[in-house]
Amino acid sequence: MRRLLIRPGAIGDCILSLPALEYLKAEYTELWVPSRVIPLIGFADTVQAIASTGIDLAGIGDLAIPVALMRKLRGFDSIVSWYGTNRPEFRGALLSAGVPCEFYSALPPTDYAGHATDFFAQQVGAPTGRIPRIEIAPSAPRPAIVIHPFSGGRRKNWPLHSYRELASRVSCDVDWTAGPEEDLLGAKRFANLADLAAWIGGARLYIGNDSGITHLTAAMGVRTIALFGPSSLEIWAPRGHNVTLLHADPIEELDVQTVLSAVNRLLDSP
Repeated sequence: MRRLLIRPGAIGDCILSLPALEYLKAEYTELWVPSRVIPLIGFADTVQAIASTGIDLAGIGDLAIPVALMRKLRGFDSIVSWYGTNRPEFRGALLSAGVPCEFYSALPPTDYAGHATDFFAQQVGAPTGRIPRIEIAPSAPRPAIVIHPFSGGRRKNWPLHSYRELASRVSCDVDWTAGPEEDLLGAKRFANLADLAAWIGGARLYIGNDSGITHLTAAMGVRTIALFGPSSLEIWAPRGHNVTLLHADPIEELDVQTVLSAVNRLLDSP
């Protein structure tokens, strides 16, 4: 069987979907995801950026599905998509062209009673309770902590001055990292998420907000301290055996000493 999986979304959303996506692996599996996520995918036979396929233009206004794209889609025995669920014109364009496709919601509802990974698994009939896994070899070990003080939303960010106070009080070196558009002087930046993951993997510990990078470190098995504010822990907390969760809402109420105590506990443990 030839199967196409289409998974849009932020980095964390894609990572939390991995157990569901891997469950759908067929004899030949092709996966279309956001370009940044491509280096993290190891199970599919072919991985493409959604934007490179032209599917984002299909069914918009008077635009028909391009012939080359239609030929491509018809070459699959099964298509499972988290893309287009809220675009009836897109779904209609595929169905009217005779392309069978299963559509699923890309995000769990806010009142969902469970974890996002289980929500995505339940959609496709996969076992629940799985931990997303990403296999990337870490760089050479170094005696440092990595801090990534950003996320996709301001309300989810522990104040930068709190991170800086924490960094001044820890007992080892601190390496800072940030995305290409995040303003942080002296931060280490990577164009490729696999390179970032390997670099973080060489550190003793990672600290960050509710963000895709925090989900990435958890999925690698890196010792992770995840600082959560308004997001639902039940739905969005990173899963992993080496994850410590600290929560306050608003997140500004999380005091530095609480985080420092967690850092020292992990640094002192084998």
